Amino acid sequence: MNQDNPAPYETTPPTAVPGGQPAARQVYRPYVTYILIGICVVVYLLQMATQAFVTDLGVKANDSIMQGQVWRLITPVFLHGSIFHIAFNMYALFYLGPTLERFYKHWRFLVLFLLSGFAGNVISFMFSPYPSLGASTAIFGLLGAEGVLIYQNREIFGNIARRALSQVVMIAVVNLIIGLTPGIDNLGHIGGLIGGTLFAWFGGPLLQKQGLFPPYTIKDVRSTREVIIAVVGVGGLFFFLTIATMFLRSR
Repeated sequence: MNQDNPAPYETTPPTAVPGGQPAARQVYRPYVTYILIGICVVVYLLQMATQAFVTDLGVKANDSIMQGQVWRLITPVFLHGSIFHIAFNMYALFYLGPTLERFYKHWRFLVLFLLSGFAGNVISFMFSPYPSLGASTAIFGLLGAEGVLIYQNREIFGNIARRALSQVVMIAVVNLIIGLTPGIDNLGHIGGLIGGTLFAWFGGPLLQKQGLFPPYTIKDVRSTREVIIAVVGVGGLFFFLTIATMFLRSR
């Protein structure tokens, strides 16, 4: 069975503002990150307890999707093929999730995660005939979103933005190379990376420094309207690709 690459990612977006002055921080609990990890762990235990029955219901399987089981384009995000698979993916989510969730806030972060996973499974459905499962599609989307966050707000993050962005790019490239290993759904990774990057570019946080003197506060000036348009646009794009693929294969 083709599995997502359980490769670890660990980056930390910078939190300084120009001039080296720190931005004022508020305590922010990444509840969505922890809930997603909890769901994946519970689902994995159910997979083990039901001897693959749950896996068979949710894995990305092209023939089943062609029969109308379109939920298989999102449920693979919560399924894993081994203890090492889920351990590495949850490790990646634990390190990437809290920082992104702090900037994106709860609901927009959840949308980012699910939209990235959906995009990854759509691309896998389009180009890979093999079954696949795993949260790596969504995690690659988080990685792309982190890169966009740093790039679009590089003036806020200051001098360390270049180094942080280089680190994100290096990690993405290394893990995509690792994904060339047989048995890994690298197409799903690429799809997740594309989906997360697109949503982040058009709907991610745009930060502005508030205040004349340190400690500064940082405000996200991205409008709700822009976020909604990004969700509809990116989600609609991959939904269209799904419908188009199903139509062409059914002819």
